[in-house]
Amino acid sequence: MFKQNVITLNSIKKDFTIKDLENISGIKAHTIRIWEKRYNLLSPERSETNIRHYSHQNLQKLLNIVLLNNNDHKISKIAEMSEDSIIVNARELAFQKAVNDEAINSFKLSMFQFDKILFNNTYNKLLHKKTFRDIFKEVFIPFLEHIGLLWQTDTLLPAHEHFISNLISQKIQINTEKLQYSVCETGKTYVLFLPENEIHDLGLLYLNYELVLRGHHTVYLGQSLPLNNLNYFFDGNQEICFVTSMTVQPYDDKVLEYFNEIDEILKESKHSLIAIGKKAIDVSGHKFQSKISLHPTVTELLKVL
Repeated sequence: MFKQNVITLNSIKKDFTIKDLENISGIKAHTIRIWEKRYNLLSPERSETNIRHYSHQNLQKLLNIVLLNNNDHKISKIAEMSEDSIIVNARELAFQKAVNDEAINSFKLSMFQFDKILFNNTYNKLLHKKTFRDIFKEVFIPFLEHIGLLWQTDTLLPAHEHFISNLISQKIQINTEKLQYSVCETGKTYVLFLPENEIHDLGLLYLNYELVLRGHHTVYLGQSLPLNNLNYFFDGNQEICFVTSMTVQPYDDKVLEYFNEIDEILKESKHSLIAIGKKAIDVSGHKFQSKISLHPTVTELLKVL
């Protein structure tokens, strides 16, 4: 059984390379060095071999500077501001602007500062201009893709991702709850689950929202579900469409084995499976005996539902 890592604030990553800062902020390392040398905006520590190391405070300051600079504040004028003034002006701007790129930058700042108030204010500003569906597709999806890149470059720790993912999850669940009373009675039920030891459920949560929005009855089982738990749904007469999403699990050498196990479970039934993710697409050339459909992303699946 998966054991979630417990990370204290004291163990959160506090030192960043200039490449980390480039990955997070979108500002080239060369430009960061210029801002540092010409305007004294950042003050990194240096190793014995003269390699720069930036503090968590440096990262937060850079994100604030980028937000101001992207919104017509000249870098020379930002350099004249006090530390507190940069924070206040950036936070106020984040509350006011909150559209796409600005919102994504604000969510990054919220994530690294563990600032729930900034997250909620940015989200609420977006709601004045966009529907929840638009926010998820135009802001949350690009933001989550960027988080994925930060994972790959070892810039992000689980504590950051867990914090922001839980906040986004709350928004999806709140909006889904608003729709529950509009569900139509249909002959099919969608049962959504993640493979055992898989915990990345935001895409599946959003798909659940979209299915409910379309009037479908859903049963959301969530993270890390052993396949034998699905047997419960075979006792009734209702047609079931199982839906799963694969980010980390099962491991690459176990993917086909996992699908074969599902195929064996479903082949004598009227039920079906929808699987989402690159791991699912990897077995697209395999012939299954049951009704199994494979889709690269939730977005692509929604086009055919």
